[in-house]
Amino acid sequence: MVSARTARRAAALVLGALWWWAVLRLALEPGAGVLEGAVAVGGWGLSVLPVHCVPRRRAAGALGAGRWRRALRGAERSPAPTRPRGYRP
Repeated sequence: MVSARTARRAAALVLGALWWWAVLRLALEPGAGVLEGAVAVGGWGLSVLPVHCVPRRRAAGALGAGRWRRALRGAERSPAPTRPRGYRP
């Protein structure tokens, strides 16, 4: 069985070759059409993704999974807000 790493590399190679085919066809062939343009633009769009990001659970200052669910459940049953020290109405 092919390892996941090998499969990812093969997929990247095939998709990269497809992208280069579309770009070269757009540049060199006067009859290039919408398909080539869509492939070229889609590949360019993928290239601007922030690939340097880390997974959310390892990011500094990241909040845990389910924070919205806990916040919404807690909003219904939350105690009255506390007043700061020295507060006088």
